[in-house]
Amino acid sequence: MNVIIANKYREMLGNLNIDVIKSLVGQYQVDDLINQFNNFFFEKMILDITAIANYQDIKNIQKISLNLDASKIILLLDPNDQVINSSNYLSKLVSVGIYNFTTNLDGINYLMQHTNSYKDVANFQNIQNTTNGSSGNSNNGNFSTGLRIIGIKNLTEHAGATSLIYMLKKELSKKVPTLAIEINKDDFHYFTDKDMISIREVELGSTILKSDQYKVILVDINDSKVENQCNIVINLLEPSTLKLNKMLKKDPKVLDRIRDSIVVLNNSTLSSGEINRLSSEANIKIFYNVPPLNDRGNSFPVLVGLLTRLGVFKNQRPERRGLFKF
Repeated sequence: MNVIIANKYREMLGNLNIDVIKSLVGQYQVDDLINQFNNFFFEKMILDITAIANYQDIKNIQKISLNLDASKIILLLDPNDQVINSSNYLSKLVSVGIYNFTTNLDGINYLMQHTNSYKDVANFQNIQNTTNGSSGNSNNGNFSTGLRIIGIKNLTEHAGATSLIYMLKKELSKKVPTLAIEINKDDFHYFTDKDMISIREVELGSTILKSDQYKVILVDINDSKVENQCNIVINLLEPSTLKLNKMLKKDPKVLDRIRDSIVVLNNSTLSSGEINRLSSEANIKIFYNVPPLNDRGNSFPVLVGLLTRLGVFKNQRPERRGLFKF
């Protein structure tokens, strides 16, 4: 069953031929909508953007994305509002995790059947735009501005997400304020870094909202269900035969689920030819290969390459190849 929240376009939404469990009409404060629906089960929420008070402020849309399941929200944009139809605003929608948006009934009907992923809307994202409306470069000319929430998840057992995040944070912190968040575990305290914190899954949304002094947030996902709160999710594979076979025995369909996702090999000693064979045999695209690294080091050039491919650092090369283009 579905939810409809309408205001200016209530007549249009009244023409939808869908099952509705709850319908609201009017304009609402973001906190009121969150309080009503954060524990309410629905298949899809069709949300008329004009039903959100102060909807031109992207932080209000970000609140919704962080506290409700953004993959279930279809945002109906006002086609007559130049602000929210601008490339700047659409870029920010993608940055805060809203991938399903349209300006008409046909678009809603399509999105009811075809949920967008990041790659479907990546063309809208301008990485020069920030979530608070400013644009341009940071003080370091190699950094692309804009809040990035990057989730990292082990697919094979002990693939190294925790240590990789520690090293990524060290590299990122040279150029931009970076926070690392660990979900439902308490390993980060061993690093004795005040910007590496451990929280419960339910606290992630509020923690992100209170962390606007940071430009990058790294999330150690572990076994939580917070992927929808991240702009980018990296799936880590430690590509030894033992680890891969154990992963497939535990979850035979895991490769099908990550086929169109960002897959990074970690602690990998594979050659280029071996990586190509693994990619072909598993029928997945390998986004990047990270060899074993010494976490006591202060410089990690290979991780700079990964951050560049992800679009966090500006690309210094004329060509950028891979699964996603940012």
